[in-house]
Amino acid sequence: MTRLALLPGLLLWGCRDAAAQVYDSLPPPRALQTNQSDYTLWLTLAVNGRNDNNVVPVIVHQGDYLVDATVLRRNFIPLAAMLNGAQNVNALAQVQVSYDSVHQILQLKVPDSWLPSQQLTDSKAAASIALSSPGMLLNYDAWSVKNGEESSYTAVWLEQRFFTGNGYLSNTGSWRQDWRGADTSGQGYLRYDTTWKYSDVDRMVSYQLGDVVSNSLSWSNSVRLGGLRISRSFAVRPDLVTYPLLNWSGTAAVPGSVDLFINGYKTSSNSLNAGPWSLTSTPYINGAGEATVVTTDALGRQVETTIPFYVSNQLLRSGLSDFDFSAGALRQNYGSRSADYDAAALSSFYRYGLNDHLTLAFEGEGRAGLVRVGAGADMSVARLGTLSLSASQSQSDRSGQQYSLGYSWYSSRFSLNLSHVQRTADFSDLSVYGTSASLSQRSEQATLSFAPFGSLIGTIGLGYFDITAHDGTRTRLANLSWSRGLWGSSSLHLALNKTLGSSGVSGQLQLIIPLGQTGSMTASSQRTSSGELAQTLSYSRAAPAAGGFGWNLAASQGNAGYRQADLTWKTRYTVLSGGVYGSPGDRTSWFDASGALVWMDNSLFASSKVNDAFIVVSTSGYRDIPVRYENQLLGNTDRSGHLLVPWVSAWYPAKLTIDPLNLPADIETPVVEQRVAVREASGALVTFPLHKTRPLLLTLVDSEHHALPPGTLVTETHSGQTAQMGYGGEVWFDNVPEQSDIAVSLPGGVCRHAISLRGVQAQFKIGPLICPSSTQETQP
Repeated sequence: MTRLALLPGLLLWGCRDAAAQVYDSLPPPRALQTNQSDYTLWLTLAVNGRNDNNVVPVIVHQGDYLVDATVLRRNFIPLAAMLNGAQNVNALAQVQVSYDSVHQILQLKVPDSWLPSQQLTDSKAAASIALSSPGMLLNYDAWSVKNGEESSYTAVWLEQRFFTGNGYLSNTGSWRQDWRGADTSGQGYLRYDTTWKYSDVDRMVSYQLGDVVSNSLSWSNSVRLGGLRISRSFAVRPDLVTYPLLNWSGTAAVPGSVDLFINGYKTSSNSLNAGPWSLTSTPYINGAGEATVVTTDALGRQVETTIPFYVSNQLLRSGLSDFDFSAGALRQNYGSRSADYDAAALSSFYRYGLNDHLTLAFEGEGRAGLVRVGAGADMSVARLGTLSLSASQSQSDRSGQQYSLGYSWYSSRFSLNLSHVQRTADFSDLSVYGTSASLSQRSEQATLSFAPFGSLIGTIGLGYFDITAHDGTRTRLANLSWSRGLWGSSSLHLALNKTLGSSGVSGQLQLIIPLGQTGSMTASSQRTSSGELAQTLSYSRAAPAAGGFGWNLAASQGNAGYRQADLTWKTRYTVLSGGVYGSPGDRTSWFDASGALVWMDNSLFASSKVNDAFIVVSTSGYRDIPVRYENQLLGNTDRSGHLLVPWVSAWYPAKLTIDPLNLPADIETPVVEQRVAVREASGALVTFPLHKTRPLLLTLVDSEHHALPPGTLVTETHSGQTAQMGYGGEVWFDNVPEQSDIAVSLPGGVCRHAISLRGVQAQFKIGPLICPSSTQETQP
């Protein structure tokens, strides 16, 4: 009996061991049978490691995988146009297939050439729409000079400018009044320029009408005309790089990243998918450099490639063109007469980037009695620098020729610039034809700058200039310069100049010691070519851009005891400065006031001089709101809710922000940051919309004074706003009418309350209001 009694226990023990053996581990996967029926898996597709992230049906047929043709084409698998429906990927040539059951991915390996090329760039800038609001301004710069007891005068430079979205109209001139002991022939008002200008951003073309200055090439001269000018304007697109960009390409076997270093500094980082890639970089240097491209795969393995390069900003990118066409009457005696115009003339040129290594140029100009044409080219010589050459011919009474040849090479430690210009005696152009001026017969220049051991020795510069005038007079100059940084930001500078063929050397030795925000000290010693010596000590501080005082004090030993002292006070509304300089017995005192008056948004603003563009910030009439331009605090809006920013760079999309933290709770500020670009010589009104709201915090209870349940729907019927009740019977509305009607949806009906908020100035907190289960209307 005892043995029989033990038998069930032994059987149970054995069953327990058997059960543990069965469930403690999973059975091995069953091998695929070639004769099993088809079935469908829902998988994601990955091609060369790049996951499509879309779950698609995959049919398994006798161990092969069938995927819809549309899905394959979307993942860059080339298929014949007539193929549609499910396709056997195992049967496709050059395709390797594997099934990742753990991650539910169908992995495909294809040739890299099948994958699309990835175009990568390190440029983050983009074209932006530039604004110009209707307005006008008056720039002024008034100064008065008194030279001891001998003479004194007062002069005012003025600019009147009117602008809209259709361009701007500008007029400049000066008025002068001589007081004592001075020649009064130059008194009165003298006009300089009157010009209307409009720039077409889409075409990058500018149109000017009035007094214009023609553009010129490096081997020609500009002239002043009264007429029309049409020209290319790359300035309207600050995001556009006109010279050839750097480009590298490669192939990634698996997804990863690519980093670019220029001269050791990281300039960009991009993610890569598998396949070919091309990286275009904007080189913010001119000359020779070294680029290092580092590719990293998903496992952290890196491949580093270093490539030397040479960038020349003299060239135009392939396919890019530049041009200028100016026509009108030649301006004579500019700066001494207001309206002295001569014969009709025209001047033009055209440049074209034939490729990234060659830029061609053509020019022509003419007037009655003179025609001149020319052609030239700028070309990169591998990584050896830039070569420039040109040839021109003029035809007047006689024909003349001009030839020029130039070469330049730049790097971080070495730069070389050579130029040669040769002209025949009868060559002429618009800048000198019909005047007493003349062009030189020959000009040669050579400049060299190098830092052989970096900052250890400093930078050395050499220059040679050889000019033969039209009458055969020859002038040769040579100079030597050296500069080196010392402790902190201090520096030492030396310059020597020699006129070859004459005795004597002139020079200057200068020590500059910055003193932080308190200014800088400068000590210098000068020597003239005749051997006279002078030592000067000066202490100066520039007036802060945000406003404040600046000064300049200087004294010389020798040089007839020269002294100088001036003070500048920069405010938000004007810049005032004055001082005295000279030697004992010959002192000159002066005073200057400059600034601008701006009319925009029916308001008048006083500011410092507006040289280019400006912005008027409007906060919808709210005062004392802080305004920042590119994260720099400018000040607070005035009592009319305005702030003028007088020194904006045209065409650049700058960031403007306001700080609404000090505003009352019932003021809504939907926009606190804007990026704004302004047209040249114009102003833009940038409005930050601020709205006064009537917020309402309402507390609702039932007849037992218990809070209504959370989630109860409450509607303000006049505005149509609906909100859900929170805890404690409270519900919030951002903005309600002065006369509000509140409807509360309850199981027993709708409870209504008519609320009057007339005359209430603070945050509106109403309640508790009673809403019984039955429908009713109450008036608080």
